[in-house]
Amino acid sequence: DPSVPPSGVSCSGCGAELQCRDGAAPGFVPAAKYRSLSEGPGGAAGLRGAVCQRCWQLDRYGRALRVQLPPEQHRQVVSAALRGPPRHGRGPLLLYLLDVTDLPDPVLPQLPGLLSPDVPVAGLLVVANKVDLLPADRPGHLGRLRRRVEEACAQAGLRGTQLVDVRLLSAKTGFGVEGLVSRLQHSWKCAGDVYLLGATNSGKSTLFNTLLRSDYCKSRAFDIVKRATVSSWPGTTLNLLKFPIINPTCDRIFRRQERLKEEATKTEDDLSSEEKKYLNQLKKQGYLVGAVGRTFQRQRASTEIDFDPDMLSYSVDEEPRQVPKKHEEREEFSHNEVKDARWCFDTPGIIKENCVLNLLTEKEVKLVLPTYAIVPRTYILRPGMVLFLAALGRIDYLQGEKPAWFSVVASNTLPVHISSLNNADATYEKHAGQELLKVPMGGEERMKEFPPLVPQDITLKGISTTEAVADIKLSSAGWVAVTAHAGEELLLRAYSPQGTAVVVREPPLLPYISTVRGARIPGTVAYRTKKPPSLVENLKTTQTR
Repeated sequence: DPSVPPSGVSCSGCGAELQCRDGAAPGFVPAAKYRSLSEGPGGAAGLRGAVCQRCWQLDRYGRALRVQLPPEQHRQVVSAALRGPPRHGRGPLLLYLLDVTDLPDPVLPQLPGLLSPDVPVAGLLVVANKVDLLPADRPGHLGRLRRRVEEACAQAGLRGTQLVDVRLLSAKTGFGVEGLVSRLQHSWKCAGDVYLLGATNSGKSTLFNTLLRSDYCKSRAFDIVKRATVSSWPGTTLNLLKFPIINPTCDRIFRRQERLKEEATKTEDDLSSEEKKYLNQLKKQGYLVGAVGRTFQRQRASTEIDFDPDMLSYSVDEEPRQVPKKHEEREEFSHNEVKDARWCFDTPGIIKENCVLNLLTEKEVKLVLPTYAIVPRTYILRPGMVLFLAALGRIDYLQGEKPAWFSVVASNTLPVHISSLNNADATYEKHAGQELLKVPMGGEERMKEFPPLVPQDITLKGISTTEAVADIKLSSAGWVAVTAHAGEELLLRAYSPQGTAVVVREPPLLPYISTVRGARIPGTVAYRTKKPPSLVENLKTTQTR
């Protein structure tokens, strides 16, 4: 209904202003629903806590509705928030999230522009998310991952007083989150606001929701603030979402430390059946798991049953009367609770340029983005052989004296197909868009609009039969770690869709990944897969003999 003005109320899922004027614009609510919520005694206030149609579809059905929001508008929202006058006399802390599986982060080099002198930012804390998806290729792999992130920060020009710290965590499984909360409360305390920044699909909204149920937010916020909408579809958050940060007084920090000490003495056997069930679910999803608890629980008032006996009584000649539903008051923060509050903001994700995800449909994105622990797949190839990663990437082994190992680190739902160089082009022509290569999907019609694969020649020199020399990163579809004999020179040709980037990552992210494998499958170039066990943080390991 174009005649209805915008509401001035934000969607509690994505932050967009709720409206019923334009179905293709952010914040759209169907006009009939909009009127039913806004025409009550509270007027537009009746929309508080509501979500737009897009968030409803994402949350209930996992379907994404396309909205007209260009990348420049995402940047404007973030930039406008950061360039505002400092609150409480101090600039905000930026919590920048990057997807550790997508290093080098394409947005990280843009951060120095946000940290220009006219932006009063007090500091930057870089958080490498999704570490739970990567298997440990050798003891100490987390230390190596941290060093890779620190190197990426240095290459992006982030160093000195700007960069406060680098943390590794999983917003989904909770690994490292308690450590992040402790770091924020001890060093940043409640000095100013905190902004979650990062590229699309880096996990900002997931971390926002995880922090919402942690000791980092006020105890009442968990019941009042709605959770952010989380989806694999890029650009889910369209405006700012926020929750109030708790003031970490000495007493609160002491009580929190006591809780963490007590939990660290527990084993899995001490957990309740419900806690064990939840822990086992997380173990299936990631290699690294951590519980996120709450020290400061809000005391809930006992529920009172209110009824009118006259409304419940009726004669045998009367029909039972419908009891009118009592209007439920929505909880709100009091003025005193928020007048001096510091806030944690979730911001819109910055769209990654030259990214293969921008070319994919909603169903294809779900297949490409890993949501469960990645199980590496290793193949031993000779010169003249080709490896396909779905129809999104291809690596030709053109020249070399000996076989080499190619370890695929990508979503477990993406197929890998091995072919000969002579048959590779015909294989792609026949099976791109079909079940064998799976993504893209939709047959010949889909492939007509999908850009062709573009080649890039790569020369590598082997280190050893157990240590990879480099990763060949096929945009955001995943990467292939190449392991070759010491001194062996390889000529490879890597392909990715036109408009996306192939990156040669040296040194590799997981240099010993080719050793995470089972026995070779007889008569094939493939090895049996091997999934390392999960590690649970903050729980005492049970000693077994």
